[in-house]
Amino acid sequence: MTSSSPPFPASSQLSSNASRRKSKYTWKHLSTLAAASPHCPLRVIAHLDLDAFYAQCETVRLGEDPAKPLAVQQWQGLIAINYPARAYGLNRHVTITEAKEKCPDLICQHVATWKEGDTKWSYSDDAFKEIATRKVSLDPYRIQSRRILAVIKDCLPKDLQRVEKASIDEVFLDLSAHVHHLLLARYPELRGPPPYDDPTEPLPRPPITALDWAADTLIDLPAPHSEEDDPDWDDIALHLASEIIRDVRARIFTELHFTSSAGLARNKPIAKLGSAHHKPAHQTLIRNRAISHFLSTMKFTKIRHLGGKLGDEVIAAFNTEHISDLLLVPLPQLQKTLGDDTGAWLHATIRGEDHSEVNPRTQIQSMLSAKSFRPSINSFLVAGKWLRIFAADIFSRLVEEGVLENRRRPKTVNLHHRQGASTRSRQAPIPLGRQVTEEGLFDLARQLLAQVVGDGRAWPCANLSLSVGGFEDGVVGNRGIGGFLVHGEEAKALKEGVGRRSEGREEGEGREPAEKKRKVGEEGIGRFFGAKGWRGGDGGRGGDVADHVEVNEYEEAEEEEEDEHEGHEGDEDPAPEDLQNSTAALTNPPSSPIDKIYSPPSTHPPSQPNPHQPSNHDHSNHDPKHAPGYLPCPDCSILVASAEQAEHADFHFALALQAELGGNGGGSGSGSAPVDSAQQQRPASAKAGGHGEDGVSGKGRGRGRGRGRGGGSRGEGRERGQRKLAFG
Repeated sequence: MTSSSPPFPASSQLSSNASRRKSKYTWKHLSTLAAASPHCPLRVIAHLDLDAFYAQCETVRLGEDPAKPLAVQQWQGLIAINYPARAYGLNRHVTITEAKEKCPDLICQHVATWKEGDTKWSYSDDAFKEIATRKVSLDPYRIQSRRILAVIKDCLPKDLQRVEKASIDEVFLDLSAHVHHLLLARYPELRGPPPYDDPTEPLPRPPITALDWAADTLIDLPAPHSEEDDPDWDDIALHLASEIIRDVRARIFTELHFTSSAGLARNKPIAKLGSAHHKPAHQTLIRNRAISHFLSTMKFTKIRHLGGKLGDEVIAAFNTEHISDLLLVPLPQLQKTLGDDTGAWLHATIRGEDHSEVNPRTQIQSMLSAKSFRPSINSFLVAGKWLRIFAADIFSRLVEEGVLENRRRPKTVNLHHRQGASTRSRQAPIPLGRQVTEEGLFDLARQLLAQVVGDGRAWPCANLSLSVGGFEDGVVGNRGIGGFLVHGEEAKALKEGVGRRSEGREEGEGREPAEKKRKVGEEGIGRFFGAKGWRGGDGGRGGDVADHVEVNEYEEAEEEEEDEHEGHEGDEDPAPEDLQNSTAALTNPPSSPIDKIYSPPSTHPPSQPNPHQPSNHDHSNHDPKHAPGYLPCPDCSILVASAEQAEHADFHFALALQAELGGNGGGSGSGSAPVDSAQQQRPASAKAGGHGEDGVSGKGRGRGRGRGRGGGSRGEGRERGQRKLAFG
């Protein structure tokens, strides 16, 4: 009897083929690639490095053949050498004389310099002879760096690019999102949802069995891997990224005539090592499977952050500088020797593990311009000339940072002065709310130098530097105070309009526009004391209650009442002399103004309203039940809102106290205001006349306290228009 099921070997072969059709990467890895996650194993980072950048800048500027040997000179040394010159064995440690001996055809171009007293850098063939009066400028190279960065960004989709400027000639690019976009476009099988909607399901294997790496430098694979192995999606992603970078490098050369080298890998440290692996004008790809082999052949001092003091410490501790030797040191020993954090970081780094992000918003935090003097300088005048150069140098870089558009600006300026072994520093804030200018930086620098000189022993000066720091994002779209003011013809027209309205009001013709009217009634200013308006006990500024209102507050209340005149045609503003001379109010009885503002209950029939009080304020004849939330005042019978009862009672108390002070305080008035019932109900201590609780003539305690000024010494000697404010 035969079985319908296939024989075991066939089943085994089918299972083996099925497993080969699956990738070791999952659908989740694909989604994290789109988000440029630093932990995604499919991630692709590129490091682009300009070849002998300073030398290329001078070659392009001079229009020289790139095949000719050229070096950039600074004083008597070399700071950049192109690759044709390096073929003669030249490096940055040789002198000009030695370089000319090894390469007679060498072109030596001195860097641009600032000359003492100038406000713009320039090129000079004799600059090396004037070291005492010139300062190096790197502005020509910064200008070219900005142009190159602009081309790089223009090559990439704006919504998918992540570009970090690492230095003047280095750029990191996270191509993950861009590569993900290309993957979905070229391989439709990656667009669908994962099987069973499970993101941990493996991706299907790529439909290709080989990739063309001919245009790139490819790091060899270690055993047991082989070039005969089928590529996985990490290889596909790296291959797509290499196409992107190849196009970027080609465009930089076509448009700006600069060659560059690139490295591509899954993180920043490995990509940077790759760009230096095969120079010039090449790009190196380090596949995930090749990372361990690539690192095992080099020194760890070439890795970022391991070339300085930390690298020296590791060499001293383990007596080696080779990664292959350090791989044998276990993690606990690294942590015991270097500390937990540093040991763990080193253990991961030498194995190619790094999760640092490409930061497109990397910004400088300070700018420095400095000069060492040989011989030393000995006067404020000479130092001032150098400060002007420093200010111009820094300001040109601030313009690059967007200081003119207020995108970024520094908060402080710092001056460092060295005399022998002694260094002194001074710092000052850069004023906010004011445009940063070259002249402003220079003035601040001179002030700081003056402080150093004022401390004594400023000369001779061996080194002087100026820096700015504390950068912050500027406020965009903010308006200065000038934006809220009117000027010129607009101000003149506005003034004339106000004058015409005033004349019309005096003649009974002018009226405020409807939108300028103040609401009269419980929302108007009269609600504060349950009546239509308040100007103190005498209707102006003469009363003691009015003295407790500051000038600007009173003027604001006056403006509001002027807007209410349309509803108060019977009211008149106090005469200017009454507003300016408050002493006269105490020498005359305030009965008339009080009667005008707070008249007794109306005796007019309903058909004939009181001319001094509009009907919407005349609550004296109203039944309280028709005014919910209002209660009649026991002194004047006016309906007052419940919340205003206490303040209204204070007003009556103030009037009573004013009347008593007018009679007992030594005033010269011939009459006195009638004392109402509110005054009679107050305790005797609250109705003190000439002497209040604090024992000072003319003062009384209480919320509505006032001061008698009729004949007291406190009211004498005051000029016209002066007032006295109460401070408690």
